[in-house]
Amino acid sequence: MNRDRVSALIGAFAGKRLLVIGDLMLDEYLWGKVSRISPEAPVPVVEVVTEEWFPGGAANVARNLAPFSQHVHVLGVTGQCGYAERLKGLLTSEGINIDAVQSHDCYQTIVKTRVIARQQHVVRIDREKKLRVQPEHAAAALAQIEALLPEIDAIIVEDYGKGLLAQPFAEAICDLANRAGKILAVDPNPHNPLAWRHVSVIKPNRVEAFASAGLPATEPVDPPTEDAPLLEAGRVLSEKWDADNLLITLGEQGVLLFRHDAPPYHAPTRAREVFDVSGAGDTVIALYTLALSAGATPPEAAEIANHASGIVVGKLGTATVTPAELLASFAN
Repeated sequence: MNRDRVSALIGAFAGKRLLVIGDLMLDEYLWGKVSRISPEAPVPVVEVVTEEWFPGGAANVARNLAPFSQHVHVLGVTGQCGYAERLKGLLTSEGINIDAVQSHDCYQTIVKTRVIARQQHVVRIDREKKLRVQPEHAAAALAQIEALLPEIDAIIVEDYGKGLLAQPFAEAICDLANRAGKILAVDPNPHNPLAWRHVSVIKPNRVEAFASAGLPATEPVDPPTEDAPLLEAGRVLSEKWDADNLLITLGEQGVLLFRHDAPPYHAPTRAREVFDVSGAGDTVIALYTLALSAGATPPEAAEIANHASGIVVGKLGTATVTPAELLASFAN
């Protein structure tokens, strides 16, 4: 892409207004050092040096948008606890609107704790209980979406399979977005197989694409445009979901974009070094949707999202990209 074109699109991002819907999480990182093995069991003893917290799950998608737009809303549910207050505080500190976040004592805030020593991921500890969203809370969420529609340009639905998104709720979101003529992007979860129809873009990763298509996963072929099993999975999913765009993330191979009226478009990875892939998919769906809302063509949006993900995987922890970093990546 022409750097001037990228600069113009990034400039347009600031005025875009987006709503992120999905499973909200709090990511906790315990950074430490290992100098001995425990006398109680053959495991390393990690001496914690630093603790950090970041928005996770759908909240991380909103966080990826925040450096580019100060008009980001997030919708989801949390418990009523210190973890929930920390998560909401992190979001508001980045200018993200949390008016549509519901907190109730019948839910547990999802927390994922990662212990990292000497740049090595030692263990992850999950505190979670699958949500059973109460009908009155689902109805309130839909009312909030409907009220926000006149104020937003695009909706991103991030499904981590934790219970917020059920078929009736998904259908209602699609109906509201389509009737209002809004861009609707979905990051699906094969463990929560929902019927997504008439969406602007749907973004599985390679493993999720094969699982959602009901096909056996295969080893990647280079280039992806000659990977017959992958192309078949893309064909099946394009028919199944009837999305305007199907964007499959391929890790070190970049992304592959499927559209009804064009051959598959491959954007190879831009990552120079890979330190941590946590949240890279969140970056892709955030920047792809933001670019579409700013008037980018689907291939342009794929290139922008691919460059952004290439930057974040070169950082440790749940990271984001800045407008300056994104623009600079197109100078290389």
